Amino acid sequence: QVQLAESGGGLVQAGGSLRLSCVASERPGDPYSVGWFRQAPGKEREGVSCISSNDDSTYYVDSVKGRFTISSDHAKNTVYLQMSGLKPEDTGVYYCAARYITIADTATGPMWTYQYDFWGRGTQVTVSS
Repeated sequence: QVQLAESGGGLVQAGGSLRLSCVASERPGDPYSVGWFRQAPGKEREGVSCISSNDDSTYYVDSVKGRFTISSDHAKNTVYLQMSGLKPEDTGVYYCAARYITIADTATGPMWTYQYDFWGRGTQVTVSS
């Protein structure tokens, strides 16, 4: 069973930056995809960004394009989400998730929770105005 652990959340002022990390206990397959979701209070979990290991393709939801960057370090089984220009509406619990993909798959959206096989416990991101 693959275990995912997120870190890097915190409290930041609007316009600030945070870098989230997701460390996997092992590779969730080969190839695989790792995604970041977020959930604000009272709202559904939303797919934010994902990256595929076979071609390093990436996907971003429109609301974070140009502000967030996803990257991976395959040797460390770690995926990062660099968040800049943070806004209060970015507040929520950020979850890392992983899924099996095929060699033909590329990172696309929208992202759905049912697509993902493994989940972390989440890290809180709070952006103050």
